[in-house]
Amino acid sequence: MAKRKSGRDVHGIVLLDKRLGVSSNQALQEVRRLFNANKAGHTGALDPLATGLLPLCFGEATKVSALMLDDDKRYQVTIQLGVMTDTGDSEGKVVAEMPLPTLTAERLQACLQHFTGLIDQVPPMYSALKHQGKKLYELAREGKTVDRQPRAITIYELQLLNVDAEAGQLTLDVFCSKGTYIRSLAEDIGHWLGSCGTVTALRRTKAGMFELDKAYTLQELQAMDFKQLQDILIALDVPLRDMPEVSLSVEQAERIKQGQRIAFSADKTGPVRIYSPQTFLGLGEILLDGKLAPKKLFHLDGQTA
Repeated sequence: MAKRKSGRDVHGIVLLDKRLGVSSNQALQEVRRLFNANKAGHTGALDPLATGLLPLCFGEATKVSALMLDDDKRYQVTIQLGVMTDTGDSEGKVVAEMPLPTLTAERLQACLQHFTGLIDQVPPMYSALKHQGKKLYELAREGKTVDRQPRAITIYELQLLNVDAEAGQLTLDVFCSKGTYIRSLAEDIGHWLGSCGTVTALRRTKAGMFELDKAYTLQELQAMDFKQLQDILIALDVPLRDMPEVSLSVEQAERIKQGQRIAFSADKTGPVRIYSPQTFLGLGEILLDGKLAPKKLFHLDGQTA
């Protein structure tokens, strides 16, 4: 017997301003219940300590979430110098304490320059990366530590927003590539300054094309009626709009939906968004042989993008 669906078919993206103290999955489930959505996912977890922008994907938009994981991100982070914890943030156990460094303008500027650009970063033990099939944070909770290889990341911008030299606190704006761990960056900055450091506050302000000022808190979403909730859904092709678009005839679209390759004249090869003529069908690829091949198709029940 087929499994009965427990909610509605909802397709689209919601920008949530995640509150402090909840996991990304808990925040997702809270919003999912408001929409009574069958299927939902998020696009990169925020720790319970972190707040800010968390794009949530519903229905067919969950097929886009993996692509959004590669997006660049922007954060505002507060670092407490002189303290190091096992988790890299203030929720962890203190494992080291050191004297506060001297924070001159020249030294801080040199530090920011050192960590700007292409750098190598060792992922923290408290992360979802896997070692021999087990997540690192699971091993860390068992008191185990494994060697982690440095990974190349890019810090596009690193700006000092505030410094409290007496308290040993720095507040930074960080614009970075995928795979960047802000907790590791905080520790590395602390070490470079001759001390140690841990994250005490973290807020994501941008993810790909989406910005925090367009996000809603849970309380704002709870105050909306059904129509208002529907109206704030972002079409699932929006985060893909840097990709070239092609429009097909009804006949061509039917063949693509059946998984067939079709002859198609185009200036360039590569991935494209496919429409017929207003409805978003999904993603395809223009091949070297001049054909359009379907790659990831979406089923929107007649909805238009």
